[in-house]
Amino acid sequence: MNRQRSFIGFIVAGAIALLVIAIAGFYWFFAKSPANLIASTSQPGAAIFVSKLSPVMVSLLANPDRLQALEQEEELSKLKTSLFAKSGIDYKQDIQPWLGNEITLAITTLDIDRDLENGQQPGYLLALSTQQPEKSREFVELLFSKRALAGANLAVEEYKGVKLISDNSQPEQDLLAGAVVGKDFVLFANDPKVLRDAINNVQAPDLNLTSSSEYQKATKQLPKGGLAIAFLNLPIVAKWQGLELPEQLYNSQIISLVLNPKGLLAETTFLTSSEIVPSSPPLSKPVGALQYIPASAGLAISGSNLSNLGDSDLAKLWRQATATIYGSKEDVVSRLAKPLADVQKRWGINFPEDIFSWVQGEYAIALLPEEQTTPHWIFVVEKSEAVEQGVVRLDAIASSNGLSINPLTIDKQKISAWTQLTTATKKSDVKEKASFNIETKVQGLHTTLGNYEIFTSDLETMDEILTTKDNSIIDNPNFKDSIAAIPLPNQGYIYLEWTKSQNLLERQVPILKLVEVLGKPFFNNLRSLTVSSYGTDTRALKGGVFFKLNNS
Repeated sequence: MNRQRSFIGFIVAGAIALLVIAIAGFYWFFAKSPANLIASTSQPGAAIFVSKLSPVMVSLLANPDRLQALEQEEELSKLKTSLFAKSGIDYKQDIQPWLGNEITLAITTLDIDRDLENGQQPGYLLALSTQQPEKSREFVELLFSKRALAGANLAVEEYKGVKLISDNSQPEQDLLAGAVVGKDFVLFANDPKVLRDAINNVQAPDLNLTSSSEYQKATKQLPKGGLAIAFLNLPIVAKWQGLELPEQLYNSQIISLVLNPKGLLAETTFLTSSEIVPSSPPLSKPVGALQYIPASAGLAISGSNLSNLGDSDLAKLWRQATATIYGSKEDVVSRLAKPLADVQKRWGINFPEDIFSWVQGEYAIALLPEEQTTPHWIFVVEKSEAVEQGVVRLDAIASSNGLSINPLTIDKQKISAWTQLTTATKKSDVKEKASFNIETKVQGLHTTLGNYEIFTSDLETMDEILTTKDNSIIDNPNFKDSIAAIPLPNQGYIYLEWTKSQNLLERQVPILKLVEVLGKPFFNNLRSLTVSSYGTDTRALKGGVFFKLNNS
């Protein structure tokens, strides 16, 4: 048990190296010579070693040495050595000469010995493609000889024509098994049984991942030029986490990373055997509601038709994903958009019932971050008879919460404000008698501009909308570049300016700070990210996250 756990350090280092090279490294290489960085293959060859019951497989489809610009920041050198930090192996001398164009990391089984009494012991497999089999064999021999000198007891066996080497280390040390298979791959695992299973998967093709119909459907969704991909078998991922999902709509997920002239596009597809019905007709251009969102917004969400959002396939995906990741139905969206969640709690309203139900046209939601204060919010919705009735209902809710509805004028624009009268007590210095000041606190405002009803959290935000009409987010070059990278038609956008929203996100999602540390070169140069859903396949939900970087 301890041996299995100790090997996790080896695997985690590999995962961090693979993912950070694949994402953070792309920025630095892209700044120098993007035309030369293309994947050597569209799919990972190491999939033949991986069981079709594997919960997850991640692959980098380019030699990390092609990301030479990272060397200037010393980040790639650190990542290259992290896998073998304890072994005394020198990357440049011992690995670089033979390493090919693929690195694949997979969890091959949830329990190596299938014995529940000793706990769950996942099997881990790391596959490195080789360009020079003899040199890679020399490397494997060198690696294990150094481990033997360090006190490990080696075991060598011949299995179906493949030489397997493993060590019988002390419990506090890493257990390691390795082999060179054919002329193409060097394999490492946390148990010899994992290597034997990998060889069996090659010789009995119906056992490996490439024979999985779900994997075959997923790989058909891959875009051209993907430099890294990840495949997840979602029911098995849930089982791995010990979860029973309340609803299981999506069976698998595939993710790819593709360079774009303006940044990096992470495209993902969720596959299902059920027919997917879009929550609203796809949009062929950005919604007009965005013209009322100031360019200063740190977060903007836009689209159409919120009335059936709770029953949409996207919502079902979100519930399945949050249950898988967090082990609960935690509403992560409300954590990110906490100012809006606070409004919901303070007013005693339910967004789906009291607001979303009457939003059947275009909409835009935005947060305008302020230093050390709660971000201001904006909600823009296309007018309709249902919207007019919805506004009347909100006014009634405001009144029932003790708020007054008062008319105001800003820059000749008529506005309705939800206000609350409060008293401030002040004692007199002479008579020691209390005096009272009556203050008016604005809890929200709304007004009509063109064909849209606009709601804001405060007077300052409303004034910014009215006085900076020619400086909206749709005029922001960064926003234009970002949405240009997202295919049309689509279901709208979630746009986040990283530097403006970083502090807010870190407060609401503390684990994000750890992610930033691991991907420091990337996050230091991240300007914005844009999320959207698109595609026409009725059996697949496709979307992407576009990362715009400072060099683009």
